[in-house]
Amino acid sequence: MVTSTLRLDIVSAEQAIFSGEVKRVLVTGQMGELGIFPGHLPLITAIKPGEILALLPNEEEDVFYVNGGMLEIQPYVVTILADTIIRASDLDEAAAIEAKQIAEQRLTSKGTEVDFARASVELAEAMAQIRIIQKLRKRVK
Repeated sequence: MVTSTLRLDIVSAEQAIFSGEVKRVLVTGQMGELGIFPGHLPLITAIKPGEILALLPNEEEDVFYVNGGMLEIQPYVVTILADTIIRASDLDEAAAIEAKQIAEQRLTSKGTEVDFARASVELAEAMAQIRIIQKLRKRVK
C-alpha cells in the first residue's frame, strides 16, 4: 500500500487530542529528532518533552506540546501516548515562565530538601513550552 499520508493518533491520559491524516510528523525521540513520513520503518521509542509538529494534507501545520511519553511508528500509522499533550496555541506563556523560575529556584536553593530529579523535569518541561511558544510567535510574523 503506497499513500502520500499516514494516520496520526495523539492520545493523553484524559482524551484523544488528534486523530487524522497527515503528510509528516516531527517529534523529539529519546535519541534525537524524528521525521516520520508515510512508509517509515516500524519503531517504538520514548519521546522527550517538546514539540510535535504535524503537516496536514492541506499544508497547514498543527503543533502540540508533549511532556514526554511513548511513540509507536508503523509504516502508515503513528501513535503518540503521553500524560500531558496540549495544542501549542493553548499554552500559557506566563505560566510557563513562572514554572521555569520556580524550578530554577528549587534547583539553586541551598540547605533545603529538594527533589533535584523532579525539579529538573519541571525545568525541562517549562523550557520546552517556552520554546514552542517562541517558535509559534516567529511563524506568525
